[in-house]
Amino acid sequence: MQSEACRALLKQGYQFLSPRSSAALKPCMWNKRTLLGGDMCYKAQFYGIESHRCVQMTPTLKCNQRCLFCWRSMEHEVVEEEECPPEVIMDRLHFFQKKALAGYNPIANNKVEPKLWEEALTPNMAAVSLSGEPTLYSQLPQLITLLNDAGFTTFLVTNGTRPDMIKRCNPYQTYVSLDGPDEETYKRVCRPMEDSWEQVKESLSLLGERQSAIRITVVKGLNDTSPEGYARLIQDASPLYVEVKGYMYLGYSRNRLTRAHMPTHEYVTAFANEITKYCDYEVYDDSPVSGVVCLKRR
Repeated sequence: MQSEACRALLKQGYQFLSPRSSAALKPCMWNKRTLLGGDMCYKAQFYGIESHRCVQMTPTLKCNQRCLFCWRSMEHEVVEEEECPPEVIMDRLHFFQKKALAGYNPIANNKVEPKLWEEALTPNMAAVSLSGEPTLYSQLPQLITLLNDAGFTTFLVTNGTRPDMIKRCNPYQTYVSLDGPDEETYKRVCRPMEDSWEQVKESLSLLGERQSAIRITVVKGLNDTSPEGYARLIQDASPLYVEVKGYMYLGYSRNRLTRAHMPTHEYVTAFANEITKYCDYEVYDDSPVSGVVCLKRR
């Protein structure tokens, strides 16, 4: 693939795992920040995940939503020609992660602690969340099984539009995005390419049976209404955790939204507390630097 879209993503640090697919990885900001001796991301604080040992990846960049708040590039749409087999993804994961982090080798960068670098070369966490919608990849259950068998802790992040695929997958933790308290708000903010609200609700209904979390991205002035509506959906779904996270004015979302849509952490905390008034969840922890509040069932 040498399309304009592919070239734009390569410049942004994407590593494509095969030349004829959009399976890719890209170390996140927290991965690199940890290697330089900085803080880990909120997943370390909430769930014990070590940021420098995390691979942020996706088996496909295709997506069936056009969320207003998404910082990723829907402007540079990659149309993959074929799916990358899960065995190929597994075989190339470590190589491309090392390639992506080449500038953090202690030999080249004396700010990096050698021990952290060695640990980064043996990642033990796979966040299937880079970009796109992973449940559109037909071999996702096989890929997650291979990751699990290789000793990875697997987080699957999905928009919930493919509940049948979620049923077939067995990650360590399943995230489903819930970005509206009702169908009207969901359609306005997430702009699904199909009529998907009922599928999202079906996906939410699966969460009580597994290690799971709901993620709400709060966009000020767009979906920060009806905390009782969110609470009702959360209560019915019964996930272990709920992440209420403020929208960040970053990346390509700046083409669609303004800085005024980005709430302060205090605003997000207040909205999260409003949700807890209508369900049996309470604030478990928060990370101001990431703008996220974690709720857990009382």
